[in-house]
Amino acid sequence: MKLLQSILNKALIIAASVSLVNAQVYEKGSKITSFKAQDQHGVAYEFEAAKTQYLLVSFDMETGKKANAALTAQGAEFLTNKKAVYVANIFGMPGIGRFFALPKMRKYSHRIILGDDANLLTPYPQQVGKVTVLTLRGGVVQEVRYWDPATESVVELLK
Repeated sequence: MKLLQSILNKALIIAASVSLVNAQVYEKGSKITSFKAQDQHGVAYEFEAAKTQYLLVSFDMETGKKANAALTAQGAEFLTNKKAVYVANIFGMPGIGRFFALPKMRKYSHRIILGDDANLLTPYPQQVGKVTVLTLRGGVVQEVRYWDPATESVVELLK
């Protein structure tokens, strides 16, 4: 029984590894996959790529804080008016981190979609310390850029 369990565990690890290796990273010309998640208030959200012009994804807490400050400065409707969606990675955040982070996120006036699933975030390209910005048309990536919210204007970015 233990041998069978060991074999099954190894098979699952191999299958998961192959899945991650074969995952395609979004690039110009890629069709964006729809997804469901929740925002910082626990409200269900369904991403509609065809209705979105910009998709912003932050991968770490420090960059996310800077992005949130820049987005807050533009007002509650800035992202909506730009047909933009902002996703913040919270996958892997320990429970104690969530205990403190989520109440802070709820104070922001703009909507933050919570990336709480490793598979959701896997296809997005990333650079350390930057927010990935995909420009979309009809659900297809037109451009991949990286925004440093500490030094670059979000207004200029989403023109």
